Amino acid sequence: MASKNRRTKRIDMARYDAIVADIRLRAGRITEARRAIITTLLGANGHVTADELAAQIHQQLPEVHLSTVYRTLDTLEEIGVVEHVHLGHGRAVYHLADEFHHHLVCDNCDNVVEVPDSVFNEVGVKLAATYGFTIRPHHFAVAGLCQLCSASA
Repeated sequence: MASKNRRTKRIDMARYDAIVADIRLRAGRITEARRAIITTLLGANGHVTADELAAQIHQQLPEVHLSTVYRTLDTLEEIGVVEHVHLGHGRAVYHLADEFHHHLVCDNCDNVVEVPDSVFNEVGVKLAATYGFTIRPHHFAVAGLCQLCSASA
């Protein structure tokens, strides 16, 4: 799950520029809060909660309040730049929408395994053909036991 003491990684400026261009195209304005959220998400190692994002942003930009972070996340999610996912029973966590992956969460140790988008393709095709239902597997994690917990059970 989200970690409070994580190191940040160096951000990919080409990816940052592409995301900013996408925001300009879809929403017009690039606010300080939008830039801060994108930069923080790009620098995060893994998924972060809105509160973790706000705390990191607040260190650099004290004028950006928690409510602004939540509103900005909502807007960025509406335009398809950011996604949130529920990993187990904790708070929703956020990541950039161009990170195509799904999540498996261990019910025992809370380990999160990211799996490629293709893992759910066959299931999605079967559900669409059989039930006319299109899945969005990125929104929730699939719960179960990780390899280590399964072996020790």
